[in-house]
Amino acid sequence: MNKFKERCIELRRLDYTLPEISKITGRPKSSIYAYIKEIPLSLTKQKSIKINSGIRISTLSTLRKGKSKKEFKKFTKWDPILVNLISHLVFDGEIKYSRCVYNNRSQALLDMVENEMRKVYKFEPSKYTNPLTKVSRISYFNVALAKYIKNKSTELLEGINYWPKSFKKAFLIAFFDDEGCVDFRIHRRLRRVRGYQKNTKILDLVKLLLNDFNITSAIHKPNEVVIMGKENLEKFRQEINFSPGIYINGNRSNSIWKKSLEKRYILDLAIKSFK
Repeated sequence: MNKFKERCIELRRLDYTLPEISKITGRPKSSIYAYIKEIPLSLTKQKSIKINSGIRISTLSTLRKGKSKKEFKKFTKWDPILVNLISHLVFDGEIKYSRCVYNNRSQALLDMVENEMRKVYKFEPSKYTNPLTKVSRISYFNVALAKYIKNKSTELLEGINYWPKSFKKAFLIAFFDDEGCVDFRIHRRLRRVRGYQKNTKILDLVKLLLNDFNITSAIHKPNEVVIMGKENLEKFRQEINFSPGIYINGNRSNSIWKKSLEKRYILDLAIKSFK
């Protein structure tokens, strides 16, 4: 038996692992393994290795938590496009632990959000369309991005009332594009713009921001902000309005129009009906 083999066996019986023996002898593990493979480590040593391995895995997991190879661009300076983007994710979206999601039937709005998201995140979203409702969903799966967008949404809602008027306008356009409709029923003399939101604090904020454009509105129970009267509707059309390409769903069973029309077109009809 050569001295190297004897040394390997001796170290193994002293409970040294293969990497440890390799380090001590300065020889590759492939040269050592054949001599020690039949000599098991003690149960105590095996348990120690298992515990240390678990600690290493846990440490790596903690370091990696919330990180992704898919980097995104952080921003400290807001602009109307970023206000519009984050607003849409708040109104008709979901900002969860691992994802940011936007839901809508309007392809114009889906394209808008997807294009604006590229300012922050260059990777393409996952897409799905419900075959029954025809509502489409775009989803961005990234833990760190979702956490960042969540923080930015809080910053937006807390700060928008104090930001420039162009930012407030972008916020209101996003709100009414996502949550708004025109209720025009001439036989009942109804001409109003309505915006639904289950979060009543957001409704109060929308009402406050509309005041900055000299548009009077009211909060109706349970969860609506309502704009009525020719003067207010004209100001709304001039200052906010609905984005082009945003249609009502004419296929709904309770649709009074029975066809898909642009919301801004219906608003024009409502205003022209005043005498």
